[in-house]
Amino acid sequence: MSMLKEFKEFAVKGNVIDLAVGVIIGAAFGKIVDSIVADLIMPLVSALFGKLDFSNLFVVLGSAPTGTAMTLDALKKAGVPVLAYGSFLTVAVNFIILAFIIFLMVKQVNKLRRNEPPPPAKEPPPPPEDVVLLREIRDSLRRP
Repeated sequence: MSMLKEFKEFAVKGNVIDLAVGVIIGAAFGKIVDSIVADLIMPLVSALFGKLDFSNLFVVLGSAPTGTAMTLDALKKAGVPVLAYGSFLTVAVNFIILAFIIFLMVKQVNKLRRNEPPPPAKEPPPPPEDVVLLREIRDSLRRP
């Protein structure tokens, strides 16, 4: 079997297609979560705790050239090593929110599955003819 044919069989299997769709939807969902965190949650956190912006929390690990603004973007452009723990905190908050949303989705799916009535039991197939005949003989021998 040629490699191209094997690849074609692999690529058109249902699981590969499902995985591709899942990755694409996951990427789009990740952007939604990023927006929720940046545009909805962080402004609320800032309103509650003061002007708190995680993205600008950092520690300078080297010396900054003179005249460089002490902002994360300016320091990174200047090539100064910076420990940007605020970016990590933002990503961690995104992950926690995403994990919680997925947990809620799985919980709802499981709840819906539990509420479905079980499928009706199928009638057993009729016994083979020889078994029917043997039962008739057995029953006729039992009669006095």
